[in-house]
Amino acid sequence: MGVMVALTTPDVDQAVDLRERIAPQRPWQTVVWDDPVNLMSYVTHVFREYFGYARADAERLMLAVHNDGHAVVAEGAREQMELHTRAMHDYGLWATVRQAPQ
Repeated sequence: MGVMVALTTPDVDQAVDLRERIAPQRPWQTVVWDDPVNLMSYVTHVFREYFGYARADAERLMLAVHNDGHAVVAEGAREQMELHTRAMHDYGLWATVRQAPQ
């Protein structure tokens, strides 16, 4: 007695779900935004103290915040980026978490 197996093609929703599970997850980012309150020297200090950036890297990121309006200061797992964002708030900086663009 043979067993008959019916093959079907997945519907569109199943195919999209499968691609999302197979595709590597995009990392998350901590973004620091420009504000009218904090001095550039203070922002550089925060980046050096909290993230451990070298002076040149901290200044480059601070200038991106100042000139471009924001800078991505960290990238990784969502939970870690949320911790960084909270820390930036504790320092008085305006920061948000976002998923990295594709």
